[in-house]
Amino acid sequence: MESLETQRLILRSFRAEDGDDLHAYLSQEEVVRFEPYGVYDQAASKAEAERRATDHAFWAVCLKDSGRLIGNLYFQQQNPPQFQTWELGYVFNSNYQGKGYAAEACRELLAYGFGTLGIRRVTAHCDPDNHPSWRLLERLKLRREGHLLQTGYFKHDEQGNPGWHDTYAYGVLGSEWMSMNTRDDVNSRSL
Repeated sequence: MESLETQRLILRSFRAEDGDDLHAYLSQEEVVRFEPYGVYDQAASKAEAERRATDHAFWAVCLKDSGRLIGNLYFQQQNPPQFQTWELGYVFNSNYQGKGYAAEACRELLAYGFGTLGIRRVTAHCDPDNHPSWRLLERLKLRREGHLLQTGYFKHDEQGNPGWHDTYAYGVLGSEWMSMNTRDDVNSRSL
């Protein structure tokens, strides 16, 4: 896996020694609320960092100036491979949310996927109650393609009943994304 660089960030492979920084955000209930897992303890975070070090679907998002891991991106080819469709996901430390880091990291990874890897289509999914997530996807110019009702559950309530959730489905074709971003680059240079 290559590493990618933006103005403020480095996107790279996970390393086994990322356990402490990973724990800093996977231990936050507000961060994992919409994820298919609960909070991680220190030992689970260390094991997860070691696992992700061998899983090329996960990209560590690190601050360029300090090297600190502040979040991660998920970018995985979907089956069948000949459809050239990849799924995008993200999780960020709450201390670094609202500062544009997720958008900056996702934009760079999308540019890499569409420009270098030649991906045809990218999809993403989020819970409609996760307003920051779907707002990010729309800022990234992914199109909301559907609102799917009670698609699954990750967690249970106090009585053990599944907490069914809806899903917003997003997508964008590489040709669309490249065209929109080329126009934006031209427009921003002319200002």
